[in-house]
Amino acid sequence: MNLNTASSSVQTNNARPSRQINVVLRSHSQAAAVIQTAEEAEPVAAGLRAHISSDAFSDIQKELDPMVGLDNVKTLIYEIYALLQVGKLRSVAGLNGGSHVYHMIFKGNPGTGKTTIARIVAKLFQKMGVLAKGHLIEVERADLVGEYIGHTAQKTRDLVKKALGGVLFVDEAYSLARGGEKDFGKEAIDTLVKAMEDHKNQFVLILAGYPLEIENFLLTNPGLPSRFPIQIEFPDYTVDQLIQIAEMMAKERDYHLLPQALFKLREHLMQERGSMLYAFSNARYVRNVIERSIRFQAVRLLGQYQTGSPGRQELMALRPEDLKWENKAT
Repeated sequence: MNLNTASSSVQTNNARPSRQINVVLRSHSQAAAVIQTAEEAEPVAAGLRAHISSDAFSDIQKELDPMVGLDNVKTLIYEIYALLQVGKLRSVAGLNGGSHVYHMIFKGNPGTGKTTIARIVAKLFQKMGVLAKGHLIEVERADLVGEYIGHTAQKTRDLVKKALGGVLFVDEAYSLARGGEKDFGKEAIDTLVKAMEDHKNQFVLILAGYPLEIENFLLTNPGLPSRFPIQIEFPDYTVDQLIQIAEMMAKERDYHLLPQALFKLREHLMQERGSMLYAFSNARYVRNVIERSIRFQAVRLLGQYQTGSPGRQELMALRPEDLKWENKAT
């Protein structure tokens, strides 16, 4: 099933399924075409109301809404929620809910929000009853690959065991296939594939990494693509979006960037974007810049106010001189 085909329905977030169902039932009743009797329909209607009254998506939406960009990602997460919710409604109505696989591929450059979205997905699956715990186990090649024959399989099985009831998030998953046939990374891949069969619906596996590398990785094992029906593209942030992220990060800490500081940061990000091999869209880099600027601001204020105290506005203001880049003087 291609979940992207449902994107057009996401815009009607505020529509309530119960209201739609009632309208349909009334119109059919007026046309004397109701199949169920009132006695038969009442338990189903009560079950529908019970499911609809607990809107598990509201908490998830509170986390998604403040996130800059990622519109396609937010849309697909709602599609997953809608699929799970309607599956419950179908079950209450005595219809076949179907069996779905929720293993995912996250394709995107570093700092585009993949790990954050993985945590939100884990929480959504827990709230919807797909996963018992909803925790996230984040691993990379070094956590999965051992040093001798058999060691890798055991390490990987142990991590899968920890992830049961939650999400196993493998960052830079393509690195598992870099060593060729004799590399222990292939053993980790084979063990993960087997775990997906042995522990079906007990955990969700998310593989993440650069788009091109992930595509090549999927070609190393013919059975891999079909096991990950949900593939999400994480677009690069624009410079404007990175500036917006920087302002939000500062605001969360009760700081604000002065206009001159924003101008300096924008120029720097544009330079970084032009000099990077991969498209530069790294929100993690922006976070580090903000945190470093807060430290430099503290040093500056202590130097300027050795005998007095800065005012509230001065304590909040991040000036251009507070913005300094790694390995650079200014």
